[in-house]
Amino acid sequence: MKAMRFHEHGGPEVLKSEDIPEPQIAEHEVLVRVKACALNHLDLWLRKGLPGVKVPLPHIPGCDMSGEVAAVGKLCRRVKTGERVVVSPGVSCGQCPPCLRGLDNLCPSYQIIGGYGLDGGYADFLKVPEVNLLPLPRGLDVVQAAAVPLTFLTAWNMLVSLSKIRPGQTVLVMGAGSGVGVAALQIAKLYGAAVIAAAGTDEKLEKAKALGADHGINYQKQEITQEVRRLTDRKGIDIIFEHVGGDT
Repeated sequence: MKAMRFHEHGGPEVLKSEDIPEPQIAEHEVLVRVKACALNHLDLWLRKGLPGVKVPLPHIPGCDMSGEVAAVGKLCRRVKTGERVVVSPGVSCGQCPPCLRGLDNLCPSYQIIGGYGLDGGYADFLKVPEVNLLPLPRGLDVVQAAAVPLTFLTAWNMLVSLSKIRPGQTVLVMGAGSGVGVAALQIAKLYGAAVIAAAGTDEKLEKAKALGADHGINYQKQEITQEVRRLTDRKGIDIIFEHVGGDT
């Protein structure tokens, strides 16, 4: 099969299109024919190299993907060959106390497909545990579906699981032009919240408003605190969706 790998860290030039053997699936695994793979910022970090993080090389990146089932292991019962699927990229043991509580991301052996130790979706085929496959909804094409897994999972965990978002609340989404910010904006609107989108360009704010944002703040031109007070009649906001990590 064809795969895009890097054997050393660096810029886009280190990515090499290579012919490699197809993955061999175990009895609990499924072989997925990749139809679309998104570009996550994690892919860029791993390709460039992160201080203190060792990535086994060569490595196939690609964390967010969709496709169709090409083959199933003997123990697989839920999916069938030919089905369209979305890959949930978090792989956990399924047996430790966090996994049994539904907190897979706190599993001591948690890994991300395409991340530090597992090859990802920049290839014709990908092997994944059956439990990591979700049916691709009708009406959603493979390209749209590939944009969902990591970004929407992160945003959903922050807004729904941790912040307990409720209808009528006001949410300030920082970095509203990013993948996670775009996901947060849409989830907040799904829950009936008012959204103030903050971004660094007017173009990003226009996109945010097209996706449902009620107001926009260009933090390169406007002071966030003053604008929030003005837009909310000094009432303030209920949830700050801060995923950028810089000084704010």
